[in-house]
This record gives sequence, structure tokens and C-alpha cells, in this order.
Amino acid sequence: MLTPSQVVETYFLESRHQLLEIAAYLDRYDAAVARAGDRNGQAATDEKRLAVIRRALEIVAEQKPSQERTVALLELFATV
Repeated sequence: MLTPSQVVETYFLESRHQLLEIAAYLDRYDAAVARAGDRNGQAATDEKRLAVIRRALEIVAEQKPSQERTVALLELFATV
């Protein structure tokens, strides 16, 4: 069993990488919208999926979640 410090030390870089990937995804989407607008007719689907990602980030950031974050994310992603 890892100590809290060991958990941070072991998983910090991987977690940082994953968060940077999410930020890059959102930036790419914003840039695509700025270039193309809603010409592809997918805006409603896009917004629903992006709302799910944003809600997932809120769940991950909760300091004292009411349930395990992993379970909450699995339930959230089951809605899309």
C-alpha cells in the first residue's frame, strides 16, 4: 500500500500529461469552431459531449466527493 506522498510521487507526471491532453483537446475544438463555425451540423452533439467532459473535470476536481470519482465518471460517461 502506498503512502499519500508515494501516490503523488508515482502518479503526478502521468496525471499532468493526461490533463494537458484534455486541455489540448478543448483548445483544438475551440480553434476548429473559430475556423469553421457550425458548418458541419454537429453543434448539438458536440455541445453535449463537451458538457460531459466539463462535468467530468468538475467531478475530478471535487475535494470531498460523495462517491468514488471513478464510479461517478463511469456513470456520467454512460449517458453519452
